[in-house]
Amino acid sequence: MLEIAVIYLVAALVAVPVAKRLGLGSVLGYLLAGILISPNLLGLVGDQTSVMHFAEFGVVMMLFLVGLELQPARLWKLRHSILGLGGLQVIATTTLIFALCFYLFSLPWQTSLAIGLMLALSSTAIVLQTLTEKGWIKQDAGQNAFSVLLFQDIAVIPILAILPLLAFQDLSAAKSSGHSLIAHLPVYGQVGISLAVIAAIILAGKYISSPLFRYIAETRLREIFTIAALLLVIAIALIMEKIGLSPALGTFLAGVVLAESEFRHELEADIEPFKGLLLGLFFITVGASIDFPLLFDKITFVTLTVLALITIKALVLFVLAHFFKMKGSQKILFTLALAQGGEFAFVLLSLTTNLLITTPEQTKLITLIVAISMLCAPLLLILYEKALARKTSATPEFDAIKDLEPTKNVIIAGYGRFGQIIGRLLTAQGYHLSILDHSASQIDLLRRFGNKVFYGDAARQDLLAAAGAQDAKMLVIAVDEPDKTLDIIKLAHKHYPHLKILARAVDRRHAYQIMQLGVTSLKRETFDSAVNFGIEALVLLGNDPVESARAGELFAEHDTESMTILADKWGDDKSYGVAVKQRSEDLKQVLQNDKIEQNKLKTCQKNNK
Repeated sequence: MLEIAVIYLVAALVAVPVAKRLGLGSVLGYLLAGILISPNLLGLVGDQTSVMHFAEFGVVMMLFLVGLELQPARLWKLRHSILGLGGLQVIATTTLIFALCFYLFSLPWQTSLAIGLMLALSSTAIVLQTLTEKGWIKQDAGQNAFSVLLFQDIAVIPILAILPLLAFQDLSAAKSSGHSLIAHLPVYGQVGISLAVIAAIILAGKYISSPLFRYIAETRLREIFTIAALLLVIAIALIMEKIGLSPALGTFLAGVVLAESEFRHELEADIEPFKGLLLGLFFITVGASIDFPLLFDKITFVTLTVLALITIKALVLFVLAHFFKMKGSQKILFTLALAQGGEFAFVLLSLTTNLLITTPEQTKLITLIVAISMLCAPLLLILYEKALARKTSATPEFDAIKDLEPTKNVIIAGYGRFGQIIGRLLTAQGYHLSILDHSASQIDLLRRFGNKVFYGDAARQDLLAAAGAQDAKMLVIAVDEPDKTLDIIKLAHKHYPHLKILARAVDRRHAYQIMQLGVTSLKRETFDSAVNFGIEALVLLGNDPVESARAGELFAEHDTESMTILADKWGDDKSYGVAVKQRSEDLKQVLQNDKIEQNKLKTCQKNNK
């Protein structure tokens, strides 16, 4: 087992960076890595069926993360494209492929319908991964492609229910050998239990998950939070699988419910690495599953069939894109993104083989056709990018969906007494805030008053990415831990150099450390209040209020100027001490000179009267 793990990892390390450098994308790199180590080339691995079943869990995790990004309100806005666009695509594609198989290849209608249903589905893993990687997922075509994929994932459930009805054999054996615990129940019983489980997932996500994660967050142990996140996804997937439903759909629903949770970003950051690894493994197994001897033996038939599949799906998608009024290049991107077979075809093929709907030879051919079409999917998107993306960027024909991606984006790390004041001012001015805080109790308190705050440590690059640092304009660091502030600044400089940084300094020493990291926009947390307090003290001591305010203003200006001068000398006690004494004398002189000038001004004004 360890040998296979090493082979997979080495293949990925070799193929993926090369593919990325050549502009082919990571998905195609993983597919090429699988082809390279397959039994038909280097022969480093054997049959990968069992590995693929494990790797398919990457798709489940991906749908959970997609759900986390899709609040229920946004999902409701997409209902027309999900039901209309997605439903019409599945129905039209299934009908055309059914007609081709039934009339041209003279297959039984049951086999033709099963093949049509399987090939109507596209690859959720490849499409979403590639669109996200290229930055197209938020465009019109990307959102509509997501809607179609979501409908396809939901459609797997009725397809699984339909296939046994097409079987050529007695289903009692098939039912008894299945994994579903409710397969022996009548249809209305299965439907009732399925709806009850889905409702339980939604209610648990809404009312149980937050207190549970808040309790776990109080431990301040990151690995425990990661364990809880993985347990959540795996448990939901297992429950859905046991009742014969799509695990991906179950985790997607859980993600949608948790999209409003304050722990959304932390969950996303913890699950993301596992999703990436498993998806990479899945793509490698797809590449390794390509049967080259069968391909070479039936090269003409396979080539024509793959072209026919891509053409039929592209034709349906293009017509639907036109009907749903997509514009220009978005129509082409939508068409090319979904014109391939999908990973659910492999799952459905195992069922059709057991039910004798397809013969073993047909199953091998369909597996080969789907795998090759999936291999072509990144190539089609690369073709789009090369031919049209540059032209589109010069004269854009569309805007990013404005209600999904605000243009004024600020991340605030730390939302205690200091950060809240900044946040309230920015919100009042119309800026969209992504707020991160590492105190579960503080988050709970703030959310009671309607504040939208997320749990997480902003010193983690993956969490900053999840909070939208790539698109944000400013990062406000208002945490009360000096070392944490410095860590966040270093992280932001390294990964997000475009961000404007405004930092909270705990004291003067901390301010010097922040300035030495290149951040000049900072504020000492007690400085302004202390200056105002000093002004109040002068007034109570009998000084003129106007003169006291003027003295406070000059003191603040001089001290800010001193910070810049003294920061360079911080660390050298001797020169710093001399400089501090000199600046103190300068301050006295500034205040005395201003007092003299103010007295002269008053005398002149009095004489003029």
